[in-house]
Amino acid sequence: MTGSDLSSAGLDARRRRILFRAWRRGMREMDLVMGQFADAQLPDMSEAELDEFERLLDAPDPSVLAWITGEEPVPAPYDTPLFARLRLAPREALAKETLRT
Repeated sequence: MTGSDLSSAGLDARRRRILFRAWRRGMREMDLVMGQFADAQLPDMSEAELDEFERLLDAPDPSVLAWITGEEPVPAPYDTPLFARLRLAPREALAKETLRT
C-alpha cells in the first residue's frame, strides 16, 4: 500500500490534517500502521479519540513502534482503548491478507 484509501473530500479540516500526518510519519512502518488505522477509524472517531490520536502522532515513531510490538511497555498516558485498537490493527490486517492468499 502506498497511501490512503480514505478520501479526504468528506472529512472536516481536523480529520484531513490528521489523515495527512498519519500517512507521513517518517518511518515507512509507522506510515503503514498509523495510516491504515486512520483510514479505517478516523471518520468514526469521537473528539476525545481524535485528541488521543493526535497525541500519538506527536510521539516519536521509534517509541510508538516499540509499544505496538511489545518491545517496551506502553506509558500510562498512551495506554488507552484507542491505542489497544491501534495495536491490534496490524495483526488484523495481516490475518486478512493471509486469508486472501
